[in-house]
Amino acid sequence: VQLQASGGGLVQAGGSLRLSCAASGRTFSRPNMGWFRQDPGKEREFVAAVNWSGGMSYYADSVKGRFTISRDNAENTLYLHMTSLKPEDTAVYYCAASTRWSTKLNLYDYWGQGTLVTVSS
Repeated sequence: VQLQASGGGLVQAGGSLRLSCAASGRTFSRPNMGWFRQDPGKEREFVAAVNWSGGMSYYADSVKGRFTISRDNAENTLYLHMTSLKPEDTAVYYCAASTRWSTKLNLYDYWGQGTLVTVSS
């Protein structure tokens, strides 16, 4: 599976962004998908995950109620809709695919290249 993340940019605090992750290669409908983020100097952390059908999702406490993960298997695309953005949400955001349902980054097999989100105060 090849993953291509896009949609990052500069936004003011309180604003919104939608990230996309286009998948190609092997069948997209099977893998569970996730978003992770990494601030320079910090470890990559889990943000959100959605199961293969889109029927189940899970969020980090820090984004719960503000971010929504979704997928369109017909379009082979994963999304992360981010609202009420805060400066602490600034990071490079990565999409990833896994055959397992997990929040642990080492259990994700395929990774996109990342897209930078910068939230100004």
